[in-house]
Amino acid sequence: MRLLVSLLAGIALLAGCASHPKLPLTDAANQPPPKKKKHEKLIVTPEAGIVGKIVRVNTNARFVVINYPVGSIPGMDQHLAVYHQGVKIGDVRITGPQQDDNIVADIVTGEVQIGDEVRAN
Repeated sequence: MRLLVSLLAGIALLAGCASHPKLPLTDAANQPPPKKKKHEKLIVTPEAGIVGKIVRVNTNARFVVINYPVGSIPGMDQHLAVYHQGVKIGDVRITGPQQDDNIVADIVTGEVQIGDEVRAN
């Protein structure tokens, strides 16, 4: 009889400890924080385009002089975007002439200033 009572008590304990499937949480405030992976690596992709810097601006004639790294000047009539602190502010079109690592471009749209970056669209 003791054996039967002990066996039934053990079964009752095991049945009470069984886990139930978790229901999905619907409230965003009650959701648990995302699990962090231990050795998560950051992937950094370098920008493939060549970046030029505006070194002179003539607002009356609407042209700029752009300085590029040596050997990476864009071709004539190429349209490029102008960025100020990462925000696109205008467009230019390469017209030439070129001297060393500088080239002239016409301002198509926007208000550009010295120090802005010029990149491919």
